[in-house]
Amino acid sequence: MRQHKFKNIEPVPLHNSMKQLKRWRQERLRKIKTKDYSYSVPNVEPDLNFLHQNRTMPSLTWIGHSTFFIQLAGKNIMTDPVWAGQMAFQRRLAPPGIPIDDVPPVDIVLISHSHYDHLHIQSLRRLQGSKLMLVPAGLRSKLRLKGFTNVKELHWWESVVIDGIRITFVPSQHWTRRNLWDMNSSHWGGWIMEPVEDDSKDPTIYFAGDSGYFPGFKEIGSRFRIDVALMPIGAYEPEWFMGPQHVTPEEALQAFEDTGAKWFVPMHYGAFKLADDTPREALDRLENDRVRRDLEEQRIKILPHGETWRCPNRENSKREQE
Repeated sequence: MRQHKFKNIEPVPLHNSMKQLKRWRQERLRKIKTKDYSYSVPNVEPDLNFLHQNRTMPSLTWIGHSTFFIQLAGKNIMTDPVWAGQMAFQRRLAPPGIPIDDVPPVDIVLISHSHYDHLHIQSLRRLQGSKLMLVPAGLRSKLRLKGFTNVKELHWWESVVIDGIRITFVPSQHWTRRNLWDMNSSHWGGWIMEPVEDDSKDPTIYFAGDSGYFPGFKEIGSRFRIDVALMPIGAYEPEWFMGPQHVTPEEALQAFEDTGAKWFVPMHYGAFKLADDTPREALDRLENDRVRRDLEEQRIKILPHGETWRCPNRENSKREQE
């Protein structure tokens, strides 16, 4: 039987052929000698006492890369859990914000797609808790083969309601592969976490996953009232190679404005050397474009690894911006 292949909303030339990969590697050998990797994302001591006891206050803690520990409506939610010490042949640039054995029990795991820097099987196995895994269409069968049974897969725009939280799988512009034979055999996307009750003060959180810039950001913003957007800003260079699949910091800010979100939390930088950009370059470009766009500085929440941000609720988020 022919394997189903998933596609982006709009056809884009994804630069993932062996010829293009070889060209990038040749360029990288010349360029990497001029790069300054002396800056590391700082780590702070995590507030484990708060995280283990909290069941009422919305919060998010950056573990690193695209891994966040989110507390919302009494649930512990983990996005793209990756505690790997290296990715391919590249060692981790900074340690995870919370040691995996110290993480509180996890109720829900959100997976954006199957690339190794977003889906790490050993990390999934080591997390404690009931761990209902919400995954893109096409990925459930792969995870069942790894021994995971509490798995539900969704297509774009499909939702599931879990104890007061509606979680919706939304589009991104990307691709997937874990071996030579499974190109795009599962989907990719982001996740919206929103309170079911209209009068809830809990914020709506958008985890964008991995994506190039595309019109879907505006559509996501038109369908949801987003308070907090977790947006990638790294792994964009060289742009001729990475552009269709990874936003630049400037494109991330444009996507943030497209969604209409109130708060921007950068991610997908500082943990692994996946491309030619450095963590410092990504942050500098983000800041320069924030100034150019005249965005209020407090709307960009740059977190160190391990820090817990008590998210503003809907009632006071506008007042805190002012």
